[in-house]
Amino acid sequence: MQTLYAYNLSEDKQAKNYEKALLKNVEEVNEMYIWTLNLLDEVAEFVLIDAEGRANKWLPTDKDKSLTTKLNTNAFIESLRQNREYVDLVKKYKVDWGFDPEIVRLVFAQLKNTEQYAAYIMDEDRSIGAEKDIIKFIFKKIILKTPEIEQAFEQRFINWPVDKEVLQAMIAKTFKNFSSENPAQNKLADLTPNWDEDRLFIEDLLHYTIRNNSEYHDLIAVKTKNWEADRIALLDTILMKMAIAELINFPTIPVKVTINEYIELSKEFSSLKSNSFINGILDKIFADLNDQGRIQKEGRGLKS
Repeated sequence: MQTLYAYNLSEDKQAKNYEKALLKNVEEVNEMYIWTLNLLDEVAEFVLIDAEGRANKWLPTDKDKSLTTKLNTNAFIESLRQNREYVDLVKKYKVDWGFDPEIVRLVFAQLKNTEQYAAYIMDEDRSIGAEKDIIKFIFKKIILKTPEIEQAFEQRFINWPVDKEVLQAMIAKTFKNFSSENPAQNKLADLTPNWDEDRLFIEDLLHYTIRNNSEYHDLIAVKTKNWEADRIALLDTILMKMAIAELINFPTIPVKVTINEYIELSKEFSSLKSNSFINGILDKIFADLNDQGRIQKEGRGLKS
């Protein structure tokens, strides 16, 4: 949707350029995932710096002397550090929180005064199942809730506000995947269950929508002839064109799934009344295309 929006506003009409941009945006979701895992890793390691600083105080308190570096050897973190794919991706994406070192310090500063961290330090259970809880807490209650961290991610990833929901799902999947005491059995989350299939889908959807732009525009124009053109939001038009592309060209996707998906997208990204408008127009276009025999569904697409 965002790629097609950029295509419509630009004088550059080379579809290949937009395909590259689209795939790059998808890749950035995985990059954002690795940056987040690395932030958890860096926070765990920061306990060493914190402990050293406290121990070197001129007059360290009993609390300073008793501080533990347990978090640095957290079972989840240790398993992550031994994950070859994680190590390779950190190198590939050149992940380094040194560009904003205060972020790591900020996370730990909030963590160390919490009841959850105090309980973690006292807990003698070092199993990965038990030790994941404090890492989940860091992610959910500190990383996702701190404005400064939000800003840091937004500066590096332009689509952070949209993609962070996918990120949360990937991190949740990682916590689920990392359940074995044997690090070799713990796997990172995949962006999609089948990237080869999903990549083909997004490339085809982009190409069909661009290639048939004029035809789909005419189909919409017929059903909106009583509307002034400037009253129809560009985003609504793009969503309807994408929906038409799916209805016609993707036989395994059920009609209701397609229409409902674009209605939901309009609720999130367009105006308040867009969903009912898009629903009404798509229903009419579908009826015409179906009468013309242009809607051919098979397999899963036969499901209503």
